[in-house]
Amino acid sequence: MECGNGSGTVRETASYQQDDAVTGPDAPGRLSAAQGALAAVEDVEVFGRVAAVRGLLIEVAGPVAAMRLGGRLDIVVNEAAGAAVPCEIIGFSGPHALAMPFGSLQGVRRGCPARVRAEGAGAIRPSRAWLGRVIDALGRPIDGRGPLPQGPVPYGLQADPPPAHARRRVGPPLDLGVRCINTFLTMCAGQRMGIFAGSGVGKSVLLSMLARYTAADVAVIGLVGERGREVQEFLQDDLGEEGLARSVVVVATSDEPALMRRNAAYVTFALAEHFRDEGAQVLCMVDSITRFAMAQRDIGLAAGEPPTAKGYTPTVFSELPRLLERAGPGTGEGAITGLFTVLVEGDDHNEPVADAVRGILDGHIVMERAIAERGRYPAINVLRSVSRTMPRACDPDYLDVVRRARRVLSTYADMEELIRLGAYRPGSSPEVDEAIGLMPDLEAFLGQGKEEATSIREGYERLAAIVGGP
Repeated sequence: MECGNGSGTVRETASYQQDDAVTGPDAPGRLSAAQGALAAVEDVEVFGRVAAVRGLLIEVAGPVAAMRLGGRLDIVVNEAAGAAVPCEIIGFSGPHALAMPFGSLQGVRRGCPARVRAEGAGAIRPSRAWLGRVIDALGRPIDGRGPLPQGPVPYGLQADPPPAHARRRVGPPLDLGVRCINTFLTMCAGQRMGIFAGSGVGKSVLLSMLARYTAADVAVIGLVGERGREVQEFLQDDLGEEGLARSVVVVATSDEPALMRRNAAYVTFALAEHFRDEGAQVLCMVDSITRFAMAQRDIGLAAGEPPTAKGYTPTVFSELPRLLERAGPGTGEGAITGLFTVLVEGDDHNEPVADAVRGILDGHIVMERAIAERGRYPAINVLRSVSRTMPRACDPDYLDVVRRARRVLSTYADMEELIRLGAYRPGSSPEVDEAIGLMPDLEAFLGQGKEEATSIREGYERLAAIVGGP
């Protein structure tokens, strides 16, 4: 049976009309016949039809009551070949559902069937066998190593964060292998930090070092809006076989649709939640949160949201905390330690996304172009960076050492221009003279090659040897 009003159709492939009454001695036989007929009824297929296409926005007419926000559609462009464009419903306007595609709209025409997926919003079924694999924003393998083994438990891509009252507190200090962060910005298991930097100052290399040298059990890396040329370089040169072996990498390049770029962040967090629920210590890294916000802005503008600061829509600032709060301690033994890069446009650290993310996270690491230009990597400005678990996370025996080193760095920064111009006369200030004498060793301490790893203890001991201490 088929019924419709021309804009959408609900088709049933079989029907069964129940008798007015099933009674008497042959009732069991009739019931068996009824059950057999019901078992033969195929699933109902619900679909609408494409009514309009405006840019990347698709209007679908049909049974909108059967569609849901965040649900999935498949727009059939070639029935014989089984070609379809997967889409997500992002809103409703009058009698139409508004959808955006996960792929190219090539071949979509007015009147194309838009099948409604019964499962609704997306989910993945990760397992430990996914370690060492590279996947796309829909959870499909893109590394040419065959299909992914599916786990028993589905994880929704837009899950809610754990309830605040049930979460454990952050754990002990987590060794990240980068001595600048380990000593001055010590992170705890379950902490969330932002890495704020402009383009081309070494964010990706720093992330690869953290993935290779961290003491966490698993690393989940989301490359959101990454340059396509740099993906293989990151996997082969920066991350390497050792780092990839205990990592899952999610990739959505800059040329992919906004939904794919946004979904890459959701898949990254869903994977991290899976390993956290297994009791693992997970290092979750996303490069970059700014490109996630840009993708959400494109989706919001297409759906008709009003632009606000720098064109960002209101949903950008509501989605950021929902996403970032999914990292952190869980309700069990596992925890997600988060490191998220923020691409500051024009090196403006007060632009809207950077300002919003800084207020959500538990600290920020600032990388500066001027430091990178003089050849010191990672180009971290310690004085502008903050870990909100300090000083509690610092080893009490070395807390004075860290404070002394910060004072030296601050003293030199205050007088740096005068020193470089030659306007400072040695002997004018004992503190400045001490800073000038210690800066070469401190600069060497803050710099680190990408093939070099330093534990927390080794970092403390080396810093104490420079500025004096236990």
